[in-house]
Amino acid sequence: MRRVLWSLVLAASVAVPVAGQGVAAPPETPVAFGPAQYTLTREAIGRAARLAAERGDTTRAASLRAMAEPSRTFLAFDGRDGGTAVEVVGTLPARTVAVVVPGAGTTLDAYGRLRGGTTRLRAALGPGSAVVAWLGYPAPRLLSLASVTTARADAAAPRLRGFVTRLAAAYPGARISLLCHSYGAVVCARAAPGLPVENLVLYGAAGVPAPSAAALGGRAVWAGRGSGDWIGDVPAVFGPDPTAPGFGARRFDAGDAGHGDYLSGRSLASIARIVAHA
Repeated sequence: MRRVLWSLVLAASVAVPVAGQGVAAPPETPVAFGPAQYTLTREAIGRAARLAAERGDTTRAASLRAMAEPSRTFLAFDGRDGGTAVEVVGTLPARTVAVVVPGAGTTLDAYGRLRGGTTRLRAALGPGSAVVAWLGYPAPRLLSLASVTTARADAAAPRLRGFVTRLAAAYPGARISLLCHSYGAVVCARAAPGLPVENLVLYGAAGVPAPSAAALGGRAVWAGRGSGDWIGDVPAVFGPDPTAPGFGARRFDAGDAGHGDYLSGRSLASIARIVAHA
C-alpha cells in the first residue's frame, strides 16, 4: 500500500510543481545554550500544553505535557501547526555530540518516537555524550507532495547550519556528528558543505541532492539502509542513492531495520560506534 501511495504522490509531484509554495519558515535558532534557555522553553511548552487541552486536542496536550517535564531540556520550541522543537538528551557541554535530524511525518504529536531514538542513542554512547533531537523545521507529512520536493529542506537548511555552527562555537571541544534520517538526509545534504562536523550519517534516504559524498564536504560520510526498510522499493527522488557504491559514502551495517527503526538494534550499535569514534 505504501508503495502504491508513493507512486501516486510521485506522479502528482510531476504534474503539480509545488516547490517553494506554502513553506512555513522555521523558528529562529536560539543562540543561548544552558539552564536559562531550558527554563524559558519549558514554560512555553507548558503554556502550549494548556492551550491544547483547552481546545480539546488531547493528543497534542499529552505530548506537550511529557515534553514540559522538569527533567527535559529544550533549546527551542514552536507549537504552531505540526510544531518544531530542539531538545538536548544528556548534558552540554559534552565531548561527543550527535545531532539527529528527523524526516517526514515527525510532528509534536508524534515526538515520542524521536525522543525514544535519541534516548537510546544517548544510552549507547554513555557518559560524556549528548544527543540533540533537532526538529528545527516543519517536517512534511509522510505521504504528501511536500515530502517529494526539496522546498522544506531548502527552507530548513539555513536553520540547521546556524544551529550547528553556534553549537560548535559554544563548545569548541565537542566532536559533532550529524545524523540524518529519511527526508532529514535532504535537509542535511543542503546544509552540510562547510559545517564543522566530524561525521555525516545518512540513513533511510530516498536519495540526496548531491552528486557524491565528496560534494557534501570534507568529513566522513556514512550511509545505511536496513533490509526491512520499504524506502528501498521507491525511486530515489532527490538524487543519487547514498548507499550506492558509486556515491562514495562509507556503508554501515543497518541490519534488518525498518524505516522508523534505525535508532534501535544493530543499526543503533553501528551508528553509536561511528559517533563515539569521531
